[in-house]
Amino acid sequence: QVQLVESGGGLVQSGGSLRLSCAASGFAFSTYSMSWVRQAVGKGLEWVSRINAGGSSTTYADSVKGRFTISRDNAKNMVYLQMNSLKPEDTAVYYCARTTVGRPEGQGTQVAVSS
Repeated sequence: QVQLVESGGGLVQSGGSLRLSCAASGFAFSTYSMSWVRQAVGKGLEWVSRINAGGSSTTYADSVKGRFTISRDNAKNMVYLQMNSLKPEDTAVYYCARTTVGRPEGQGTQVAVSS
C-alpha cells in the first residue's frame, strides 16, 4: 500500500535551517508530482511546494519562496524540502503528498521555530 514517511523536523531558532525528507513506497513514485503541505495548530492545510515527476519543475507558495527548496531523488523514492531562514510562522506539521491526491497520507514531521 502507499506509504509516505516524513522525517527531519525539530526545534530550531528563527533564522535556522532544517532539511525534511520523505520516503515513498507502494506506488510508481517517479510518475507522480509530489508536494509538501503543512498544517499549523488550529489552521487548515497550507500547500507549500510542488515538484513535477521528473524533478525539472518546481513551484512555491509566496510565503516560502526564496527560503525553501524542494527536490527529489527518483532512484531512491525520496523527496526533500530544504528550509532556510526559518520564521516562527513556519511552525507546523509538514507532510509530503502526492499532488494529485492532495491530502497527507503519512504521519508528518513537526517543525517548531522559536523567536
